[in-house]
Amino acid sequence: MRRRRFIAGAAAAAAATAGAAGCGNMQSADPNVLTFMFRGSTEERDVFSRAVDLFQEREGIQVNIISTSADQYATKLQTAILGNRAPDVFYFDAARATAYMTNGVLADISPYVESTSLPVDDIWPDGLDLYRFDGDRRGQGPIYGMPKDLGPFSFGYNKTLFEEMGVEPPDPDVPLDWDQFLERCAQLTGDRAGSGQTDTWGTSVNVGAEIHAYMWSNGADWLDEELRTVTVDTPEFAEALQYIVDLREVHGVTPSINDTEGLDGYQRWLRGQIGFFPVAPWDLTLYRTLDFEFDLCPYPVGATGKPATTIGSLGIGVSANSSKPDLAAELAMFLACDPEAQAIIVGEGQTIPNTRSHAAEWVKDTSVEPQNKQEYIDIVEDYGRFVPDMLTYTPEWIHAFHTNLQPVLEGRRDVVEYLGETQRTMQGFLDGGHEQFRIDQEANS
Repeated sequence: MRRRRFIAGAAAAAAATAGAAGCGNMQSADPNVLTFMFRGSTEERDVFSRAVDLFQEREGIQVNIISTSADQYATKLQTAILGNRAPDVFYFDAARATAYMTNGVLADISPYVESTSLPVDDIWPDGLDLYRFDGDRRGQGPIYGMPKDLGPFSFGYNKTLFEEMGVEPPDPDVPLDWDQFLERCAQLTGDRAGSGQTDTWGTSVNVGAEIHAYMWSNGADWLDEELRTVTVDTPEFAEALQYIVDLREVHGVTPSINDTEGLDGYQRWLRGQIGFFPVAPWDLTLYRTLDFEFDLCPYPVGATGKPATTIGSLGIGVSANSSKPDLAAELAMFLACDPEAQAIIVGEGQTIPNTRSHAAEWVKDTSVEPQNKQEYIDIVEDYGRFVPDMLTYTPEWIHAFHTNLQPVLEGRRDVVEYLGETQRTMQGFLDGGHEQFRIDQEANS
């Protein structure tokens, strides 16, 4: 497997518990009781609860579960950590991992990884490396967490709409270039119902999630290799952002602002009105219930001729204050790679397999969509990347990019002008994060 240079990315937001804050210490004094805090949709929480039940049965250990929706989790977890009441095991956001490692929130679980009988060595190497930290850089050194998953943010298409509109479907192995992609999108945009109004569109771009694919494939990047300099003010980045703007403002192949007032692009995709749209693993449970067939394809490619997209991840960590770090580490590793636990989690369409041997078999299953599951594996093994805010000390610098982006997306502000101005703002936040890292290193040395 090609070793990816670690300029990491924004994984999902960390979670918190319903009523967790103010519940006293979340750890039990009983040596046979663990506390596990996590988040997700109702379906995801049910699936992971079943995996935890399996752990309890096998190990004879009671696990008290604290779970909540994603929008509540980050605040509740942070409150528990600041109050020195962190649970034994918990999900954490990879974009906050360096700060947690530096400030002693997470336990070094390397000794337990080295001695376990669980197939940790079969986990995707990049997934494990994401949670390594040597005190200075991520990607090397001791292990401070297990990957709950690796989430390849894949592109997909509505096979039924392509057939109805008489449009040639994309090749699963050869990505379309930007001109070819625009041509297909134009062919998919039309009045399918004969109402005299546009009711199908080629695509719908969520800039926050998809800009990475366009700018990386065009040779642009967020930061330099040392993660010290913001690099959005380049012609390659400007060209990628302008292409996204023009899809709607010039070519009309995405829903207009008026079209999205009642139904956004995601809702229109669910209704079968969008040709190309992201199909991430966590969407599969819902997408398999839709009234149309879908499959996966690479993102369209810019000047490099090579596809690109993001890989997300959440970590499963052990509190540095846990009185049962051995059992807590065993639960974290169990959820990450135990074959039976993974069969429950993957079987319900929550993630792709976390281990390579399981993935090799999983891609052969054509009984459920998508047929081209190999695309997920190609992203993890080849062309996927972590967004760099996962490895910097704080993610605020990348948040600044999106703060005043809307006028650009609506064609009311010049792309190049915006990128030059926002580069300076982003750089200030990035420099501030590096300075805080230095201060915290000194305070904890």
